Amino acid sequence: MSNTMRLDKLLAHMGVGTRSDIRKLARQGRIAHNGMTVKDSGKHVDPEADLITVDDEAIVYRAFIYVMLNKPGGVVSATEDRRERTVVDLLDERMRVFSPFPVGRLDKDTEGLLLLTNDGQLAHDLLSPRKHVDKTYYADIDGPVGSDIQEQFCQGVKLDDGYKTMPATLNVLANDESGASIELTIQEGKFHQVKRMFEAVGRKVRYLKRIRMGSLVLDESLPSGAYRELTGEEVELLRHYNQD
Repeated sequence: MSNTMRLDKLLAHMGVGTRSDIRKLARQGRIAHNGMTVKDSGKHVDPEADLITVDDEAIVYRAFIYVMLNKPGGVVSATEDRRERTVVDLLDERMRVFSPFPVGRLDKDTEGLLLLTNDGQLAHDLLSPRKHVDKTYYADIDGPVGSDIQEQFCQGVKLDDGYKTMPATLNVLANDESGASIELTIQEGKFHQVKRMFEAVGRKVRYLKRIRMGSLVLDESLPSGAYRELTGEEVELLRHYNQD
């Protein structure tokens, strides 16, 4: 049996307008269902099988969106904030009508990969502590990072509140007495975790950028503040990753 829904709900979900806007469009004869003009916007339709047009433009229904954002610094990972600009504010109206939310949080000054979606199940799976989803960060560190620090991260680091982190993989990309460039992969998402891990070993993070979450890798062609929708393959890989 096909899944039907009200025409006005479908069109509102797709950002055509409010329910009252859609009733007006129907009265004006501007909505068609499988080639037939529709006057009743409350009519039930099959979003997967039926052809819906508004002003002769096809409306392709989809329940979920998946957006990769290269988060800039100075923007908060929230859906709304009275004082600060949010990551949702960076999206255009066509995306915002789906009510996407950030999957997890990046600190205000942290940049890089952030997934926004309205797929609650996928978000839950990615954030579930039981799933141990890898998150990889690039960071510039104030001071050298030697093999002793790498070993401490491999064993787990005790944070300022006494919590010991899960083992993490720390790769040093460049290193001298003034500082180091590193990549760090963790499987948790504690508050300010990367910064606190380095503070626990006497170092300070100068710059932090997330470059991977699960199977999803930041698209290097995305400028800071830009975004794109995930490909179908990227979405399926994320779902598969969470089933492993």
